[in-house]
Amino acid sequence: MTTIRIAAAAAHFGRDLDFDLARIAKLIDDARKEGAGLLVLPDAALGGYLADLRHPDPEALPPALKPDDPVILQVARLAAELVVCVGYCEDGGDERYNAAVCVSGDGVLGRHRKVHLPAGEVAAYSPGERFDAFETPVGRIGMLIDYDKTFPESARSLALDGAEILACLSAWPTSITNRAPRIAQDRQARLFDLYDQARAAENQVVLASSNQTGAMGGMRFLGQAKVVGPGGDILARTWSKAGLAVAELDMAAEINRARRILLHLDERKPAAYRRTRS
Repeated sequence: MTTIRIAAAAAHFGRDLDFDLARIAKLIDDARKEGAGLLVLPDAALGGYLADLRHPDPEALPPALKPDDPVILQVARLAAELVVCVGYCEDGGDERYNAAVCVSGDGVLGRHRKVHLPAGEVAAYSPGERFDAFETPVGRIGMLIDYDKTFPESARSLALDGAEILACLSAWPTSITNRAPRIAQDRQARLFDLYDQARAAENQVVLASSNQTGAMGGMRFLGQAKVVGPGGDILARTWSKAGLAVAELDMAAEINRARRILLHLDERKPAAYRRTRS
């Protein structure tokens, strides 16, 4: 039996890249002490998220980093033997992307540009165009960035591409339009957990969900980092506090157990599904 320890982080990140790198270094060190092979950091861990999701100030956007920026290469050096997923604002020349990169000491293992942009992000970012899984030392991984996981097709595309682990990087705030007095009662808090569990269970894969904590501008982030098994059960979680959710599992055995009788991916009936609007 080959087991792996997976860590998902809940932490606050802002515009100061030196501060962000120091926090990332601490989280990598903490994950290493926990024996983790994979660490999933939040969306926008390098440079912070938008300060206003309804009307983003074009003069106050996160710093845009080239795909080979020295800051990203520094995260890879810090990762060393670990596999680390981290979110940032990608400088795509004439366009910006809400992006994620997966690295180890060997370099870049995979990339993703957020495909599904909520209304406010459209003013700051361009959408990505695809979902691709990729090989890593801990298994085949696919990445989603916060709002991506609202859409079942996103995770399903990655599962059909062979992903065993879904790394969901988020900067997911409490409800902007109807904020509850307590995070536990917030509509977005319930949806965040619901999507994590549903995406794991419907695809029978392992899911590691990270998120920001604290506040940025007028937004308050949920935390709620977790590791979810292929049956949809939460194996470890941080609740609303900062920290690491760490779970150990035999990934192949757990996936095989979930798929022993009902194998969702093979039992689909694509010809029966109504075409969606383009």
